[in-house]
Order: sequence, then structure tokens, then C-alpha cells
Amino acid sequence: MSQMAIGGSYDDPRRLRELLGRASVLANEHALSSVVVGAAGDEGDLLFPEVIDYFESALRVDDAIFRMTRERAILVLADVNREQAEEIVERMVNEFRERFTSAVDPSISLGYFEVTPELDDVSVKQVLPIVFDRSASR
Repeated sequence: MSQMAIGGSYDDPRRLRELLGRASVLANEHALSSVVVGAAGDEGDLLFPEVIDYFESALRVDDAIFRMTRERAILVLADVNREQAEEIVERMVNEFRERFTSAVDPSISLGYFEVTPELDDVSVKQVLPIVFDRSASR
């Protein structure tokens, strides 16, 4: 059961730093790219938390979700490039739409940050403005 379901709280910020650190280690020590995906819903959107729950159930064991708020979450997809990450997220969104039809289509803004071997350690301050920049999201 997620922390949100237990007490309405969200993930510990230290966990996001750990996830980004793991992505940096994969990139720098193993030459494996990872992609950080910012997913944002509209304020008060009741469907968005359900979409994130679905993502969490559909991701591989090596991937992770960090829940920032009710309307914002970070996905860390290991050992993929940006193109692959976009395909994975698109597939999950489409699967959610097919399995859980509703009168309202989920509104999700997505932003991507690829952690590559060329980057030094990746910080939260470096990633968040990029993955939640609505002008850069699709």
C-alpha cells in the first residue's frame, strides 16, 4: 500500500536524491542511460493519482516512481534512452485509457530529462525545472 493511501503523505525527498544518484551511477559507472520523467496533472484532478498508481503497477522492478504531490510525480526509467522512455510512457497512458475508460480523459503533462554518461552527478535542482516546465512538456 502506498504512503498516500496510508496517511495522505508523499515520498520522502531524500528518496528522490537516491533515485537520481542511482541513475547517475548507472550512467557513469555502467554507461547506461536512464530517463527522469515528470508527470503532472491538473490541480484537483481526481484521475491523476489513479494514473500514477497504474504506472507504478506497470513499471519494471528497476524503475521507480516518486510521488511529490497529488498532482505531480517523477518516474525514473532505468537503462533506457529518451525515445524509449517516451514509448514506454505513451504505452502506459494508452493502456490506462483502454482498461479504465471514463467520461474524462486523463490530462497529463510530461517532461523528460535523460541522464547520460556525459553528465556529472545529477541534482534535484537540475532536473525538476526541466521535467516540470510546461512549455517543454507534451
